[in-house]
Amino acid sequence: MKRLFLIEFHKLKNNKAAKILSLIYFILFSAIALFASIKFNFGSIDFRLADQGIFNFPFIWHFNAYFVAFLKLFLAVVIVSMVSSEYTNRTLKQNLIDGLSKKEFILSKFYGVLGFALASTLLLFIVSLILGLIFSDYDEFNIVFSDLEYIFAYFLKLVGFFSLCLFFGILLKRSAFALGFLFLLWIFEGIVQLFVKFQAESLDFILNFLPLQSMSNLIIEPFTRLGIVKSAATQLNSEFTKSYDVEWSAILIVMGWSFIFVYSSWKLLQKRDL
Repeated sequence: MKRLFLIEFHKLKNNKAAKILSLIYFILFSAIALFASIKFNFGSIDFRLADQGIFNFPFIWHFNAYFVAFLKLFLAVVIVSMVSSEYTNRTLKQNLIDGLSKKEFILSKFYGVLGFALASTLLLFIVSLILGLIFSDYDEFNIVFSDLEYIFAYFLKLVGFFSLCLFFGILLKRSAFALGFLFLLWIFEGIVQLFVKFQAESLDFILNFLPLQSMSNLIIEPFTRLGIVKSAATQLNSEFTKSYDVEWSAILIVMGWSFIFVYSSWKLLQKRDL
């Protein structure tokens, strides 16, 4: 495992595009946290997003995991480009000539996926912990470190999404095509959701098994957990009864899709004449 990870790390280290995109990702990651902590003046009104309770423990784990996940598209570009470059630069064929098996090649890419997901998750944990310690109204140990399942859900969400990107990269060999198919999959799932909602509500359970939707189900939107939203709902005689828990069913489905994507990438590479 270590050898394969180091092989992939060495390739990424010498890939300028991957380094630039990764740097942009982590800068934007930190910028979002900085923006939320800035105080804005609107005439006689001072407003700071951090004062709205979004950085209170344990809510911060849910809030940050949900929003930061949108930045995963930057790393998705890195994943598909690191696969397509193997074909463009003919390094895949050279690796196989040098003795790397096709299985080891796919594993090296998957270890790269795990590396990106783990690094992003670690950054999420550190930034959230720092912001929480600065702005949260609660600092009790059992409160600070509760709801950490959202951090795990974030990690699993990235692994599933990057595994999908890896599969499209292997399937289509070109970054633009792979990202295009990713967009088409998103549109397709949207059409399926609309059809089920308006034409076949009894089949709504199927939506939970769609790749992108299953990843989205890992972390439910956090807005309606905010006190200000709940207060507004109470005044309007409306109540939210939805569950915000990280469901085991969603975890198992995403893990299943991750395995399918990585396994399919290996089988696809096995059948190809390189």
